[in-house]
Amino acid sequence: MDPVRNPYAPGAGQRPPELAGRDFELGQFEVVLERIARGRPERSMVLTGLRGVGKTVLLNAFRSMAMQRLWGTGKIEARPDQSIRRPIGSALHLAVRELAPRHRAPHRIDEFLGVLKAFLARDPRAVKGAQVSHLGIDVPMARGRADSGDLEIDLTELLTDAAGIAADLGVGIALFIDEMQDVPPADVSALCAACHELSQNGGPLIVVGAGLPHLPTVLSASKSYSERLFRYVMIDRLDRQAADLALLAPARREGADFRPEALDALYAAADGYPYFVQAYGKVTWDVAAASPVTAADVAVASPLAAGELAVGFFGSRYERATPAEREYMRAMAQLGDEPVPTAQVAEELGRKPSSVSPARDSLIKKGLIYSSERGLVAFTVPHFGRFLRAQPA
Repeated sequence: MDPVRNPYAPGAGQRPPELAGRDFELGQFEVVLERIARGRPERSMVLTGLRGVGKTVLLNAFRSMAMQRLWGTGKIEARPDQSIRRPIGSALHLAVRELAPRHRAPHRIDEFLGVLKAFLARDPRAVKGAQVSHLGIDVPMARGRADSGDLEIDLTELLTDAAGIAADLGVGIALFIDEMQDVPPADVSALCAACHELSQNGGPLIVVGAGLPHLPTVLSASKSYSERLFRYVMIDRLDRQAADLALLAPARREGADFRPEALDALYAAADGYPYFVQAYGKVTWDVAAASPVTAADVAVASPLAAGELAVGFFGSRYERATPAEREYMRAMAQLGDEPVPTAQVAEELGRKPSSVSPARDSLIKKGLIYSSERGLVAFTVPHFGRFLRAQPA
């Protein structure tokens, strides 16, 4: 069929043509927005799941929902080697700029920007003998607010002031944090403390995070009350009905269709993972001669799609690993696709657990594996074990 009209869109964080199977999550966030709009207390939200299940897509969809309600919004992507001080400051700058044209008291905006400038100036990498004029905020720097140098104090004061700006307008501010498991531990603690303060004083500002399955463990290790601070939503693969809808709705908008046996074959290949659904759907569309798509078309397309995933989705991650890390992952793969005990991985390698722990820790830092609970590890990427078992030793 015509590749120019191919409706499928496999990509990192790219919204699929049909956001199928996520009505429950979208509905939950609608409730959060509505409760805050009515002055009701509500928790911030955290999405967790493996890579390729659509967490970033949902995060962006939530942001669009907040913007439709005229909220101020900002988004950051956390990095393990970077403090969140500057990214969060920049995100809040954007959020308040969205609100500023509707605010009837310009001096309130200027006051907040002065506090924000002071907050940003306390970033060690921003100061170091340099001037702060490059921060792009044209107001005098405030003194005595969000400038202590203690991120927990400063962030709490900054978020409280930002929430006050939103409250003036009867709206809210939503701060979105992708790859939240990569926020440095001290910064996680500061962020949780700030959210805790906001939840107590009812400020209309929420944090919406997305990260790997062990993110709740990261948060609870930082602050014991984080288990009650956030609403946790696990994002998993699509069920059969949703996966079929993700393929059929875009195709039918282009005047094409799939035979039932073709949908059977595609679901078996993609296993319901949204990224895989898009990847297999795209290649199948391109190889199919005409509508409706048949099981024979899927049989031709599947090896091609699997080859593309092996290079781009799996291979790019495998190449980031050192030889010792690859050896560790291959041992994990031999033990199956479920979370495996670290002791068994060491036994599979014929080594002592202590001697392989550096490779394990490095893989966790690189986001290739995660510790689902103490003593267990699993791949962050679905079907990664299957990919590794297919590789030559």
